[in-house]
Amino acid sequence: MGMTAPPETWVFAYGSLMWNPGFDAPEAVLARLDDYARSFCMWSIHHRGTEEDPGLVLALDTEAGASCWGMAFRLPDDGHDAVLAELRERELISSAYYEARVPLALDDGRQVEALAYIVARDHVQYCGGLPMERQAQVIAHAVGGRGPNMEYLFNTAAHLTELGIEDADLTALAQRVRELNA
Repeated sequence: MGMTAPPETWVFAYGSLMWNPGFDAPEAVLARLDDYARSFCMWSIHHRGTEEDPGLVLALDTEAGASCWGMAFRLPDDGHDAVLAELRERELISSAYYEARVPLALDDGRQVEALAYIVARDHVQYCGGLPMERQAQVIAHAVGGRGPNMEYLFNTAAHLTELGIEDADLTALAQRVRELNA
């Protein structure tokens, strides 16, 4: 009896997963997810802030007509279940995110279904619609278990630039945080 490979699984990365997926993907392709936007709409009380002094992290939020560019990573066949379990443990640290299957348009023309981690708007950590200045003030000083909040912002902004992805809001926010720390 031969082993059958697990079904092909893709995951959509729009924030730190882009520059730190935590696994070796056999395929990594630029991808677009429609009707969602990347934004700092989630309080971070673990990785980039604390309960006393929360930071902000990026989340995918539903937004009709928007498009979010990021990376699609195909999970490896070898160790597929372990990689998926690690991914879920990392992304579903609190119930602030939920996992959904979404249709992705890959940059090479393929259409795939991918897992995406989307913010739950009814969760206590959701903070969509914060003015940019408030976001910048929070990100400029918050620090969590994985380091300074601004490091997360700068790494994500730099990675998007490297990939040729234009995100004007993120670029402006990074510039403002730099000014606050000058």
